[in-house]
Amino acid sequence: MDAFETVVAGMLSQQGYWVWPSYKVKLTKREKSQIGRASSPRWEIDLVAYRGATNQILAVECKSFLDSRGVTLRALTDADTRFAVRFKLFHDATLRRVVLSRLARQLIEVKACAPKPVVQLCLAAGRVATAEDRKGLHKHFAKKRWQFWDEKWIGDCLERMAASGYQNDVATIVAKLTLRTRRYEAGDATDNVKLSVKPHRTPRCIPIRRDPLVMPVRRQS
Repeated sequence: MDAFETVVAGMLSQQGYWVWPSYKVKLTKREKSQIGRASSPRWEIDLVAYRGATNQILAVECKSFLDSRGVTLRALTDADTRFAVRFKLFHDATLRRVVLSRLARQLIEVKACAPKPVVQLCLAAGRVATAEDRKGLHKHFAKKRWQFWDEKWIGDCLERMAASGYQNDVATIVAKLTLRTRRYEAGDATDNVKLSVKPHRTPRCIPIRRDPLVMPVRRQS
């Protein structure tokens, strides 16, 4: 798990999710044939998160892009662009259906989640190329009923984590150090500054029967 994935995993954990990094989905021979990758190894997802209260599974792809131009709308909407290869699950509907369905079955079989979970695809991006790309990406993801987390969302999560109690994990330590640095820059080195933190809005649980791209999971006899 790379550094950016570690930070995103810490944020999800703070929001009540159990998180598995670098989760490998074991596809059957038939499923590999369906996606046109007969010799494909196990499909790996950057982060898989599960919340029992909503029976919700998040399949999260993490792209930091911190020292690059950032993610663009075209990379997620134009399958012919050279960057599309980095977003296979977002471009290939058959691949997405097969992998997410198998992911849910796999978690059910090992009793890591309850039956009939809601599975949702997500993208966490550390940088977005332009304001126009940001607007377009949020609109595109809302239309697809996916979740898009940009650097603003990440920053808001870090602020909430900085205001929480001490946790010995990377994301919380980064959040508290960042906030302390901001306080010094503002001329206040004390810890008695009240934080203006927006209330957390948890990801919305969407019924899978309304989304043709998020498939209900049936028990196999």
